[in-house]
Amino acid sequence: MSFVTTRDQRRQLERDNAKWPKHLEPVPRSLWPETMHKADNLLAVFRSRTFLVMKFAAEKPAIVRLSVNRTTLSGDRWADNITWDELQAIKLELGYFSEDAVEVYPPATDVVNVANMRHIWILTEPLPFAWRRRA
Repeated sequence: MSFVTTRDQRRQLERDNAKWPKHLEPVPRSLWPETMHKADNLLAVFRSRTFLVMKFAAEKPAIVRLSVNRTTLSGDRWADNITWDELQAIKLELGYFSEDAVEVYPPATDVVNVANMRHIWILTEPLPFAWRRRA
């Protein structure tokens, strides 16, 4: 999803980002945009100066889905290039220390790419095929 912003709006976004801490904090429901209130499976929203994370209810074998995007713009889209390390840090920061998570790459016919967002599903059970550190 792209959108057009003015220089003043981009500068205001930079000022708003600077007000948030480096770590994720819960965003009170009273501050959620109207569009977020319409998502019936949205459980929580978290924000830092760098990321916006939406936590959604998910069907088994997942516990939740975390949808992550940066809070900065690159042209007319949200900035991308969210690294594996950043996603892992977000997963840990939200308390999912012991759970595996997956990111899905669907068949071409099912791709939905409307914004620079990453989605990870936190799983109820360990993946049988994941690498594990040996004791």
